[in-house]
Amino acid sequence: MRHRHFLRLLLAGAVALPVLTGSALANPSILFDLKSGKILEHRDAFKRWYPASLTKLMTAYVTFRAIAAGEVQLDSPIKVTKHSAGAPPSKMGFKPGSVMRLDNALKMMLVKSANDVAMAIGENIGGSQAAFAERMNTEAHRLGMTGTHFVNPNGLFSPDQYTTARDLAVLVIAIRSEFPQYAPWFSIEGLAVGKKAIPNYNLLIGRYPGADGMKTGFVCPSGFNMIGSATRNGRTLVAVVLGEKSAVTRAETVARLLDQGFATPTPGWLTVAALPSYGDTTSVNDLNDEICKKKPPAEQSEAALPAGDKKVPKSPYQAKLDHVPTLVAVGLGGATGPTPKAMLDQSGQEYADVPLPSWRPDRPAPVGAEPAVTGSTAAAHGEQLAKSAN
Repeated sequence: MRHRHFLRLLLAGAVALPVLTGSALANPSILFDLKSGKILEHRDAFKRWYPASLTKLMTAYVTFRAIAAGEVQLDSPIKVTKHSAGAPPSKMGFKPGSVMRLDNALKMMLVKSANDVAMAIGENIGGSQAAFAERMNTEAHRLGMTGTHFVNPNGLFSPDQYTTARDLAVLVIAIRSEFPQYAPWFSIEGLAVGKKAIPNYNLLIGRYPGADGMKTGFVCPSGFNMIGSATRNGRTLVAVVLGEKSAVTRAETVARLLDQGFATPTPGWLTVAALPSYGDTTSVNDLNDEICKKKPPAEQSEAALPAGDKKVPKSPYQAKLDHVPTLVAVGLGGATGPTPKAMLDQSGQEYADVPLPSWRPDRPAPVGAEPAVTGSTAAAHGEQLAKSAN
């Protein structure tokens, strides 16, 4: 038993040593090759952390599994409940009773990080918040996410909702390997809702070469979290960074890790799945005082301050896009598919609405998704659809 324990420590140290000696990172992180799962760097990978909106990746994963199982379809209705409508920002602000397509709901959840829409997805597919959280935990256990527990689908703070950098890496591998057809959703540059354009909170999308995902998250106790992925020459790397001090620094830290990874031709030999547990695996850091009590309200947000603001440090990842962003039109309507089984079991009702084009023409669409309009055309089309939905 003693020899086995020593071997686990040795294996962990073999990968951790380069990070401890060659990096100034102060928070949990992990950098790995998506295809092989091999780790390039890690630090405090098993340290519990509040996931914030990174939770929405598990919400998406459970939903993708539900689609694959025939419980729901991309054009199925997601109805906004009174409970989901009451979620705090970030949110879309739809009124209770509003109905949207599932694929549009997922895009709003992933790009806008809409808490109300995430809760609506969970309640519609699970039947209730508690039932959906149970499914999230079941999937986490099945995947081997040993340091994770969920209580809600949107990531709003709860002391009982936590994860680790290593577990998030496990989840990312599952999403990208099992459901590659949805990969384009994680690199959407922005949404068009009527005349309003909503940019992606991920500052690397459109700015960092090869950036193609995946999600950001923020609540005061967690600080600024981010999972960033990029693909170059057929090689995809993913960096998980937790507990950064701002939206800008989390993007810079992820970009720096990705730069280091692409400069390393051969990853380590230890995989995410095989990484032995190490360090403090039970306590959770609470950054509330450091992140929110000492900063003005404008800086206590997922949305970074505008480029050029004097309070924003100069950064290549905060610069304006060098092209017109491609916007995906989303909104209410278009829910012509079958009602999610969990909701049908409770109400027996079916919902139907006006079809809403919503897919990007330059990317392959999953089966059941409709084509979308983009750019300025998307905004104009979204305005027309918004009028018909009112």
